[in-house]
Amino acid sequence: MTLEEILAQFKDGQLDIDAAATAVRASLTQDLGHTVIDHDRERRTGAQEVIFGEGKTATQISDIVAAMLEHGSNVLVTRLDQDKHVALTNLPTGASYHAQSRTLVCMQTPKPKPATPIAVVTAGTSDIGVAEEAALTAEFFGNEVERIYDVGVAGLHRLLGRLEDLRRARVLVVVAGMEGALPSVVGGLVDKPVIAVPTSIGYGAAFDGVAALLGMLTSCASGVSVVNIDNGFGAGFLANSINRL
Repeated sequence: MTLEEILAQFKDGQLDIDAAATAVRASLTQDLGHTVIDHDRERRTGAQEVIFGEGKTATQISDIVAAMLEHGSNVLVTRLDQDKHVALTNLPTGASYHAQSRTLVCMQTPKPKPATPIAVVTAGTSDIGVAEEAALTAEFFGNEVERIYDVGVAGLHRLLGRLEDLRRARVLVVVAGMEGALPSVVGGLVDKPVIAVPTSIGYGAAFDGVAALLGMLTSCASGVSVVNIDNGFGAGFLANSINRL
């Protein structure tokens, strides 16, 4: 029950004060013993709680998913390895697992779509796993996503061939490993916010994404913001927030 429904039932005499207080507490948070679910987050922030699967057991994730579904929430689980996904119990029929991005999506209520799309761009095919985490996150929150993959600076003509698609987007997520140059190039071609995502793809001196991260942080293009290494979720979440302004 929503807070409004609880108050309406209390006003109509369907709930006494103790039952109403219990229902209000349950509508805000739910203690599962191992996890306290923040059911009130969407009302406060505009975006509901998302489950970070890494470090949690399959049993814990199953409990959290079941509680969120019972509450009427959509469910997004990130960093969910395939072996752990197989071990999950009582998933609804419509749940979809995306192995490349390691995400699980269970949609119960569609989200209203903003009029403008988000573009998710990668330098190389090796960056697609992180990019898909960003794209699926943005789609989970109701956005249309234009995927523009494998258009890195090693073949700049590929990027220029998609210039119209880049410029149509309201915000762009640009994912790159190696030296991380692509967000700077994109930032010099569009008049929209660019969210740069460094990936851990690259040879030794790439330092598991540190080289790309530093390159993006020192970008000479204006309007480029940077999230952490391999943080596709953070980029997709931020893109959604910008697209809904």
